[in-house]
Amino acid sequence: MFRKKNSIQIKTPEQLTVMRAAGLVVARTLSEVAEAVRPGVTTRALNEVAAASISRQGAKPSFLGYHGYPAVICTSVNSEVVHGIPSDRLLVEGDLVSIDCGAIVDGWHGDAAISVPVGVASAEVLELSRVTEQSLWEGMSAARVGAHLSDIGHAVESVIRSAGPFGIVEEYVGHGIGTSMHMHPPVPNYGRRGEGPVLRAGMALAIEPMATLGEPEVGVLADDWTVITTDGRWAAHWEHTVAITEDGPWVLTALDDVWL
Repeated sequence: MFRKKNSIQIKTPEQLTVMRAAGLVVARTLSEVAEAVRPGVTTRALNEVAAASISRQGAKPSFLGYHGYPAVICTSVNSEVVHGIPSDRLLVEGDLVSIDCGAIVDGWHGDAAISVPVGVASAEVLELSRVTEQSLWEGMSAARVGAHLSDIGHAVESVIRSAGPFGIVEEYVGHGIGTSMHMHPPVPNYGRRGEGPVLRAGMALAIEPMATLGEPEVGVLADDWTVITTDGRWAAHWEHTVAITEDGPWVLTALDDVWL
């Protein structure tokens, strides 16, 4: 399956089918967690919903214990960009919480993230989330056999840059995925077309744009996990796992069977 160090894992159609099963676990779990988001709910309670959902579906969480990570999901609120640890923090009206989830089925991973407004959020925050999600779908649409890896980042960046003065986080990027959650290659959310590896059928990538209302610079809190914007402006995070096939990109972490 691997030819050399840092080569890109190529999956068989049968292996992609198992990854789709893992992706469905993630999709259903994120749907359940999103339904539980409301003012007065703690992010720890959201983690409990996710843990119960993954267990009920007969899968294992990808995140729990990963390099010591203490939870099943990441819950990043407002100026937290990614890797926020669930806690007793109460969500309040107008917050934006980004929820990242991974699951394992028969040794294969799925990974996705959504950003969910808490109650009624501001138009500015809703637009940030909408644009970030749109950039994800454009990035996945670029993940086609014969394209270059950088075509994905170029598509993501083009959507965000054309939508307004949003920041694109560059320090955290997407990644290959398969028998491990994080694999080669890294998938930046920016770049020029026509650079990097040529995409082949059987590759699977987790594409995950992170955009901000302000500057793109980020830092890490004392917990060594939570990534925040350095200017305190809010962020959104959207992610899907997509398989590259001869028939086009297959979104493995969508609730419905989506081909692009």
